Amino acid sequence: MVKNIVSILIPFKNTEAFISECVMSIVNQTYTDWEAIFVDDHSDDTSYAIIEEFANKDNRIKLFKNKGNGIIEALKTTFKNSKGNFITRMDSDDIMATNRLEVMINSLLEHGKQHLAVGQVKYFRTDGLSDGYTRYERWINTLTETGNNYSEIYKECVIPSPCWMLHRDDFIACEGFEPNRYPEDYDLTFRFYKAQYKCIPCNEILLHWRDYSTRTSRTHEHYAINYFLDIKVHYFLELDYDKNRPLTVWGAGNKGKTVAKLLIEKNIPFHWICDNQKKIGKDIYGQKLLNFTCLEQLKNPQSIVTVANEEEQLEIKSYFKTQSMKSMIDYFFFC
Repeated sequence: MVKNIVSILIPFKNTEAFISECVMSIVNQTYTDWEAIFVDDHSDDTSYAIIEEFANKDNRIKLFKNKGNGIIEALKTTFKNSKGNFITRMDSDDIMATNRLEVMINSLLEHGKQHLAVGQVKYFRTDGLSDGYTRYERWINTLTETGNNYSEIYKECVIPSPCWMLHRDDFIACEGFEPNRYPEDYDLTFRFYKAQYKCIPCNEILLHWRDYSTRTSRTHEHYAINYFLDIKVHYFLELDYDKNRPLTVWGAGNKGKTVAKLLIEKNIPFHWICDNQKKIGKDIYGQKLLNFTCLEQLKNPQSIVTVANEEEQLEIKSYFKTQSMKSMIDYFFFC
């Protein structure tokens, strides 16, 4: 009988304070046919020695050093040294629920290829979570519960990077960690979306996601807002933009300006609209800001919305409804 081996890919750098908890959460999994591929991305603390000690006791734990630099190169090294027919990722500062691997592999075995197993998450932090992280947790878990993760993919990364699993063949088919595009987890999520892998609904918390002030996603330039907007525009133009329809950008705040600038650089024509009377009529980047009601004069428009205020978003959605415009076809919220 062929075993269904799960390869757990884990890059790490300077996480000595947390990495033992991460390893123990893997060792204690109810599903035992796994290999954990750890790759050290040039740590200068004791992280490597900690994993080395675990590896000496458990031959399912493999340890390598990154020949390059950065998380993408480290992820490539993890995958290159993996052998499992199922692939998942883990961050070295997080904790798996004890049944995570079991739940995910059973979901994939039931649904087959072209599916993506995902799980709900629970953030934790020693000094308490911010409202932003609490809202994000609630938002992403709501999507995961129904498997409708892609429905809001342009808002934020809708697949938690340390909490997915898929068949190895499917991972290879969507190019895995090959592209050198940051943020790497968001880019991979868009390629899952591009490949049309269906997210399997999950109502269980499978990952305890640690937050702290020096976490890479908080400190590294590759996770700055401009990188996220660049990747959103890139994939929108590739996957959802219809060049035969007029395009509008709704919103003239910092995000709206960044999106407008990216479109101008790519020579993509658009109408710039807003509902702020103080901005209507102004000229920015050679584009005149128009009243949002000009949508009614456009034939079958598409709209990118960059307005972040939640109350205003609800009003905008209500307006789109009056125009019989549908989410992810006619309008896309970028925040």
